[in-house]
Amino acid sequence: MVLGRVVGKAISTHKHRSLRGTRLMVVEPIGAASLDPVLALDEMGTRAGDLVVMSNDGKFAREMVHDEQSPARWWVMAIVDDEDEVTAKLPKK
Repeated sequence: MVLGRVVGKAISTHKHRSLRGTRLMVVEPIGAASLDPVLALDEMGTRAGDLVVMSNDGKFAREMVHDEQSPARWWVMAIVDDEDEVTAKLPKK
């Protein structure tokens, strides 16, 4: 599990067949090994600016889109309700 900040949504004119009709959000990980933004499947209804908990369990992501050949890897597990409490526990930069 990784915390991340939703930057926005990804819109494409062409994508893998398994991702049609799926919301893809651009999320910047917080305190992860790699801080590069990732595309995450979203069934939670996140918006830009939301603090979320994500997982990179690709097997479950492929189950979400019902396709074992899907390139899906990251997915949003939860939206953080109390950001102040969570961010207070993060290591200081």
